[in-house]
Amino acid sequence: MNHSLPAAASQEASSRIVDAAVPSTEAGPRFSKGSALAVLVCWLLVVFDGYDLIVYGTVQASLISETGWGLTKATAGTIGSMAFLGMMIGAIFAGRMADSWGRRKTILGCAIVFSIFTILCAFAPNAAVFGALRLLAGVGLGGLVPSANALVAELVPTKWRSTIATLMMSGVPIGGSLAALVGIPLIPAFGWEVMFLVAVLALVIVVPLGLKYIPETLTPGSMKRTKSKNSSGFGTLLRAPYLGVSMLFALATIATLFAWYGLGTWLPNLMQLAGYNLGSALTFALALNLGAVAGSVITAWAGTRFGPIPTAITAAAVAAVGLAVLLASPPVSVVYAALVLAGVGTHGTQCLIIAAVASHYPYHLRGTALGWALGTGRIGAVIAPQVGGLLLAAGMGVNSNFLAFAGAAAIAAVLLAGIGLKIKPTISQGARNV
Repeated sequence: MNHSLPAAASQEASSRIVDAAVPSTEAGPRFSKGSALAVLVCWLLVVFDGYDLIVYGTVQASLISETGWGLTKATAGTIGSMAFLGMMIGAIFAGRMADSWGRRKTILGCAIVFSIFTILCAFAPNAAVFGALRLLAGVGLGGLVPSANALVAELVPTKWRSTIATLMMSGVPIGGSLAALVGIPLIPAFGWEVMFLVAVLALVIVVPLGLKYIPETLTPGSMKRTKSKNSSGFGTLLRAPYLGVSMLFALATIATLFAWYGLGTWLPNLMQLAGYNLGSALTFALALNLGAVAGSVITAWAGTRFGPIPTAITAAAVAAVGLAVLLASPPVSVVYAALVLAGVGTHGTQCLIIAAVASHYPYHLRGTALGWALGTGRIGAVIAPQVGGLLLAAGMGVNSNFLAFAGAAAIAAVLLAGIGLKIKPTISQGARNV
């Protein structure tokens, strides 16, 4: 009897967290200690997600020159796209799974998948196996973000949803910054393989924390009702009243992720081609990611103050300007400043798109909508590394990449303006959509 009391108490506490997490009022749930711990663990998983996304860019030059795999810039770009292709698959299906099977199972399953296959990349014997492992890791990487954001949106009060969603995504550039930081000393000392072994930390530390602290925000009853009503799924997103805005969110995400992941994949190599050594090239990647971290904080405040869509339009324009500056081959100090602006703008725009999607759709569609936007948006992430590699292979030079990424950011700003015109009356009253 004594042993059953703690279990019963734990179950009761867990039930309270779940019940509080499902939005039932305009104000949403209270932000409890349990909710804060769950958000923190999700953020840590997003940090590892971000690390894994950027790590390929830090080792790309080593893979070309040291492995003997016969990689060229074009084939290296294709391999870089494999993780993003997996992310597209993962984001689309995991978002739907999170709405049907529950957030907790989906988040933890995705974390385990991307950790295991990232670790295995360190032991890849050739380019084909390495690319396949990056594809499989990408499935987990892509599924984590929409699932985690759907859960976090249901754990926090409505008025803080945009802020917390944006700050949550700061984990991506922080992870990317860590990849650049650890790559500077570790790659020369231990080789490229060690960069992928870092994922062991996610598997043995953060996943167990998730098992302990991440609750399920959809009760079995609510999931059953959602299925029986046939009121969720991609079919709902692609018909009135959601069709137009769903397509615009997808296109804006494609453009934004083209710019962000194109830079993340190619920037160190581009700077080496521009005449900088590996250490300096990685510090440029660090500047980009630190700018993205700053962008997460700045856009979290601005998104709450001015709304996620108007702020996203500004952020995308800032990214386009920052990247356009690089075309003039400015002094090093200006290069750093421009890359910080590019990081602020590209990643900030993506964070704000996520916040807008989480606020615009009802809770039973939230995971699916986030999976749709991020999943289709991965088309931009898939083609960006290939476009970058093909432009270089065609002899068009470093500036051709910066021009392509700047153009994508400008297109994103235009698409976001279209979203603002379409959903302005709704997004300003996000509490009514929960």
